[in-house]
Amino acid sequence: MSDTSDESVNTFYTKAPTRTITADGVTYAYRELGPKGDIPVVFFTHLAATLDNWDPRIVDPVAGERHVIAFDNRGVGASTGEVPDTVEAMAADAVAFIRALGFEEIDVFSFSLGGMVAQVLVREYPELVRRLVLTGTGPAGGKGIDKVAGTTYYDMARAALTRSDPKEYLFFNRNTTGRSAGRAFVERLGERTADRDKPIKVKALRTQLKAITRWGRSEPADLSGITQPTLIANGDNDRMVPSVLSEDLHRRIPDSELVVYPDSGHGGIFQYHREFAPVAVEFLTR
Repeated sequence: MSDTSDESVNTFYTKAPTRTITADGVTYAYRELGPKGDIPVVFFTHLAATLDNWDPRIVDPVAGERHVIAFDNRGVGASTGEVPDTVEAMAADAVAFIRALGFEEIDVFSFSLGGMVAQVLVREYPELVRRLVLTGTGPAGGKGIDKVAGTTYYDMARAALTRSDPKEYLFFNRNTTGRSAGRAFVERLGERTADRDKPIKVKALRTQLKAITRWGRSEPADLSGITQPTLIANGDNDRMVPSVLSEDLHRRIPDSELVVYPDSGHGGIFQYHREFAPVAVEFLTR
């Protein structure tokens, strides 16, 4: 367990300064917090997300114990370059970023599209990953993943009609509990008031959706070679990346652990942040 008694150690994501580093001609924007000196936990984010889309109620508890790094992939937010149209290229960019920071081993915390990138990373660069957290995600060729684009555009239109954030529709059930959780989640994302990231561009979003569609139509990958300890989590009613795919990952990754939260959707870990954050911290500090 890390020593966080030094008051100079920032463990609040809303206060983490935005930094940049250049690798292979791309300047990556990132934020880091928590006690340094240990293997870092690198956060891989979701479709259309920038640095401002991580829930501080998830990040902060992890940063209370571990060195945390979140970053914008190529062409997203304040990072330069063009968004890749394949998940595999996104993983190669992530490797370039991690190595530019000087790390030879990391733990991975991933959500949605980030979980797809993480799967490529752990298969193609197994020496780089020590522990793996996969949330709200699914394997290559997973049934229904190629429908993400249609679901996204549909829910963006629904959100526009009600002047809501699309994530309230995409991530949460449209019942009383889900609506309340969605509003609370969006409010938490707005807690950072200074040094906000640049919003994702429409072209970048479309390219990410193209990459996800390709992932969904890819040949299933062999995940039996993943030997890293793996924690998988989701809600039981994920409309974006169907919940059954979390169970599929659990079956296919040896000795993995699975947590499924009731009456929740794609953003189940955010709806149940009070329950999930301690599970994630225990897994990452085990």
